[in-house]
Amino acid sequence: MQQVLAEAYVPENLLLLVETDYNYRLCFHGWKYDVMDITMGYCVGTRPPPSCLILLLLKLLATVSQGLPGTGPLGFHFTHSIYNTTVYENSAARTYVNSQNRMGITLIDLSWDIKYRIVSGDEEGFFKAEEVIIADFCFLRIRTKGGNSAILNREIQDNYLLIVKGSVRGEDLEAWTKVNIQVLDMNDLRPLFSPTTYSVTIAESTPLRTSVAQVTATDADIGSNGEFYYYFKNKVDLFSVHPTSGIISLSGRLNYDEKNRYDLEILAVDRGMKLYGNNGVSSTAKLFVHIERINEHAPTIHVVTHVPFSLDKESTYAVVTVDDLDEGANGEIESVSIVAGDPLDQFFLAKEGKWMNEYKIKERRQVDWESFPYGYNLTLQAKDKGSPQKLSAIKIVHIANPKRDTVPIRFEKEMYDVSISEFSPPGVVVVIVKLSPELLGVEYKLSPGEDAQYFKINPRSGLIVTAQPLNTVKKEVYKLGVTNKEGDLKAQVTIGIEDANDHTPEFQQPLYDAFVNESVPVGTSVLTVSASDKDKGENGYITYSIASLNLLPFAINQFTGVISTTEELDFESSPETYRFIVRASDWGSPYRHESEVNVTIQIGNVNDNSPLFEKVACQGVISYDFPVGSHITAVSAIDVDELELVKYKILSGNELGFFYLNPDSGVLQLKKSLMNSGIKNGQFALRITATDGENFADPMSVNISVLHGKVSSKSFSCRETRVAQKLAEKLLIKAKANGKLNLEDGFLDFYSINRQGPHFDKSFPSDVAVKENLPVGANILKIKAYDADSGFNGKVLFTISDGNTDSCFNIDMETGQLKVLMPMDREHTDLYLLNITIYDLGNPQKSSWRLLTINVEDANDNSPIFLQDSYTVNILESLGIGTEIIQVEARDKDLGSNGEVTYSVLTDTQQFAINSSTGIVYVADQLDREAKANYSLKIEARDKAENGQQLFSVVTLKVFLDDVNDCSPAFIPSSYSVKVLEDLPVGTVIAWLETHDPDLGLGGQVRYSLVNDYNGRFEIDKASGAIRLSKELDYEKQQFYNLTVRAKDKGRPVSLSSVSFVEVEVVDVNENLHTPYFPDFAVVGSVKENSRIGTSVLQVTAQDEDSGRDREIQYSIRDGSGLGRFNIDDESVRPHKPTIGNFDSPSPFAPLPLLGVISTADILDRETTGSYWLTVYATDRGVVPLYSTIEVYIEIEDVNDNAPLTSEPIYYPAVMENSPKDVSVIQIQAEDPDSSSNEKLTYRITSGNPQNFFAINIKTGKEMLM
Repeated sequence: MQQVLAEAYVPENLLLLVETDYNYRLCFHGWKYDVMDITMGYCVGTRPPPSCLILLLLKLLATVSQGLPGTGPLGFHFTHSIYNTTVYENSAARTYVNSQNRMGITLIDLSWDIKYRIVSGDEEGFFKAEEVIIADFCFLRIRTKGGNSAILNREIQDNYLLIVKGSVRGEDLEAWTKVNIQVLDMNDLRPLFSPTTYSVTIAESTPLRTSVAQVTATDADIGSNGEFYYYFKNKVDLFSVHPTSGIISLSGRLNYDEKNRYDLEILAVDRGMKLYGNNGVSSTAKLFVHIERINEHAPTIHVVTHVPFSLDKESTYAVVTVDDLDEGANGEIESVSIVAGDPLDQFFLAKEGKWMNEYKIKERRQVDWESFPYGYNLTLQAKDKGSPQKLSAIKIVHIANPKRDTVPIRFEKEMYDVSISEFSPPGVVVVIVKLSPELLGVEYKLSPGEDAQYFKINPRSGLIVTAQPLNTVKKEVYKLGVTNKEGDLKAQVTIGIEDANDHTPEFQQPLYDAFVNESVPVGTSVLTVSASDKDKGENGYITYSIASLNLLPFAINQFTGVISTTEELDFESSPETYRFIVRASDWGSPYRHESEVNVTIQIGNVNDNSPLFEKVACQGVISYDFPVGSHITAVSAIDVDELELVKYKILSGNELGFFYLNPDSGVLQLKKSLMNSGIKNGQFALRITATDGENFADPMSVNISVLHGKVSSKSFSCRETRVAQKLAEKLLIKAKANGKLNLEDGFLDFYSINRQGPHFDKSFPSDVAVKENLPVGANILKIKAYDADSGFNGKVLFTISDGNTDSCFNIDMETGQLKVLMPMDREHTDLYLLNITIYDLGNPQKSSWRLLTINVEDANDNSPIFLQDSYTVNILESLGIGTEIIQVEARDKDLGSNGEVTYSVLTDTQQFAINSSTGIVYVADQLDREAKANYSLKIEARDKAENGQQLFSVVTLKVFLDDVNDCSPAFIPSSYSVKVLEDLPVGTVIAWLETHDPDLGLGGQVRYSLVNDYNGRFEIDKASGAIRLSKELDYEKQQFYNLTVRAKDKGRPVSLSSVSFVEVEVVDVNENLHTPYFPDFAVVGSVKENSRIGTSVLQVTAQDEDSGRDREIQYSIRDGSGLGRFNIDDESVRPHKPTIGNFDSPSPFAPLPLLGVISTADILDRETTGSYWLTVYATDRGVVPLYSTIEVYIEIEDVNDNAPLTSEPIYYPAVMENSPKDVSVIQIQAEDPDSSSNEKLTYRITSGNPQNFFAINIKTGKEMLM
């Protein structure tokens, strides 16, 4: 690592004490330029002796004070540490290099004999250093050597850095400097093509100005010397070559039939050589241009897809158009094929028309969409008839499944799910099905099926209504298929039946019988009735009750239907059979449904009563001879149960067996004679009982007395028990109870009979008027109807059974509210005759109907509709104002002012207007196809509705203007200004003209011509407008050309033309080949001091071998110590005869010509500065000025213009009194700045010595006592 320990400055240099890796050295460093070290001493070591460093520092200080070692005084050095100089390659021997600075050393001591030597940098020995001393300066002059020295060649080496040493002969004085010599280029090389042969093939249809080739040449020279031009050897009209880039462009129309090959020779001309008078051609290239009638363009396929309708006879899926921009056979299409995407070969391309390149993609057979539900991607490719044939780029066409198209025609829903009430009578609205998008003329129908019979569909509107009551059909869901007329579009309608309380509970049996013994205890279940209801929910929930006006010994559980006894039964006192009604009621709404069933309960007679004797305690008398078998008496017992015959039995008192009691009849007979019994008078106490087989009556007594003698027939008597009477009363009560039960049978189902039919309210209108724009859902009318029956028999339902042809109306089944179901259109139907039918819910169901007329009133709901979707008209652009061009017409289906139409043009245009009443469009302003070739006018048709918003529609009218040749070609731009170099080769295109003629056909084809060509100096290609040089230009002869060009179209019958101006400015080319030169590199002159300003000093003259302005020279002073004190060629002063030199002044009154005369610009004083150096430049007036310099030394001649001056202004000498004569008092010293006056000084005392005590030596100035 290097570090500076100390430094000191000397003029333009720096002295450094440097340490590098513990090596210490004192060196010299250039002040402004590269480093040049001169070792002046070393101290080595990490710890050098202090004495060594001290010595180096002392040496540094000594050098600063005394100058560099070996150079003597400080002033011995070059004016610059480095000089930049130039010299041309190929320069002759003894050619001096040029420098802008004075090279050399100023002579501090005029006795110095300085020698210069090139120390390094000139290994080839090209240069020599010389010394030339002028006045106080020793010039360093470097020149090329003579003899056998090699010639400088810039292309080999363009720069030399010389180290030059200056030394004084006989003294130890040395100085070093650098001289950088830049070798300047001479135009010694010529351009060369590489390669020299070119070949291109272009199509005959190649557009003008297309670059077809580029040739390339190179020149090893640099700057302007390396510049060259390309041009054609021979005149070529169809091609042009750019002079600098070598790009060859097409400048004319090619015609293969006329010529199919062009052989062009291109020359490269060196610009510099041309300036020297040489033609400069050094290389030639050949270009072979082959014209080919090429099949340039491949066919292009354009496709517009199409979704076929099911009504189309032939399904067209796409329209294919093929274009080929070629002409002739190259532009004809041989075929268009489906190359991929149709594996089943279902499609083909059908050509439309004999000469048109239009095809349609059609189907060969029924397309299998199920296998390809997302469609087919067909790959198309077209082939032309050109040579060679060209195939178009493949075009993929998506053939969409018509059923899956982006906007398919299908029902709004694939599945419609709706629900309606089970009560719905015929004509109730179910749902509206629609196709989307809606199509005109579509017809809907229901697919055949089991459920279709219960519904019907409006074929135009898609409204599905009930066709018959649904409560007779025990279904919860109906499924309908809906299709269009063709059957290719389908939808499914699922109709859920909302459960209504339309079912009556049904008992499982038509009647119920039960048998129960009278002996059952209270609460005994007798039987269970059961009913079911097909309704759901609460509509099907059943409760039971006994419908009887009489009190019954039975009750029914309302939820289970179990009938049980509520009191003890008595067969004997109650009806043997109970017949009553059990009612089953559902919980439905709005009314309950009930059903009744007859229940018969047979009371079983249980043997629960003992026989009762009608008479008891009988007593009587029989005779002793009472005949055997005779009837004594009869006992009678009554058994209320009446189950079995009463049997009688003697319990006691008949032990002897005299009596026989008939067990069936109760007749008591004498069984055996009493007479043989030995009993004459006796008593028999019989105890008799009666039994029904299970129960025994309480025994009764029959006391028989036997008497002899005759006994009365009425001898028996009994006590009546009134059993028969009581039994009769019970039977009567039982009979009455049975009668009441039979009476209730007549009230069975009295309230379930539908006796009344529904009827309309008297307010029912015969007709009603509605606006056609009444919105969907709006109420029209509420229809009232009544039914005198109760319950479901009196429930009224409303429906439209007929007349709703467009499905515009609906009536609420429950409320009778008539509403708008679908939008009305008076223009389609202005009157509806609706059949309003009302039904009750009785059984059998009864109905009634009335006709309601709906008058549809007009509303402004129709916009005016133009008779055409759009209008197109072609007219001549020359049509006059007011000419009618077309009539548009729109119609409005509304009535009155709603249907009256007025027309207007919405597009902002001044060219067309329309009659607001008739719709006639006419020209309103001047037309110009070139300004605008077509117009798209928006025309509005608006109705005149007085109330509400007016409606309108808009149609497009396209107006195409047919061309008339009414436009002259217009130059773009209107005029041209180009600058061209004066040395451009003949044939160079200097400008391309461009015009625009908006006319069509021949009226738009333009040809160019020159009105003035300046004696054939310029020419123009009539087709392309390329302006070429036909003769060489010369800036010095003419700097501007104003060409008038004409462009003329081929219109018929009259062609139009226009002119433009092309200003061609010739740009001066640098022909300044020679640099001004002075005959000497330095001159010397002198002038007296105090000369007046403008005094001519000397004349320097340079010469220039160029001509014209390039040889005119201007002089200037740009450097030197006398800068600002001298002028050169100052026209403001009169010339004066120079003091030295061979210069003859012109007339003292004539202005000074610019001849290099140097004159004073200031009053000079030799005593201040005795001489001056000037650097004078001689510059020519070329486009790129060249210059050279000369060093001028001017010595100032002395004039005695200064008085002598004593060394002190006042002297104070002292002398002793009484000093003797000739005693020296003081030495007066004086000097005169003028160079020649010091030897001529004289001294004298002018005053202050009246007694003459003192005297002064006239020559030495020594003052003494006299």
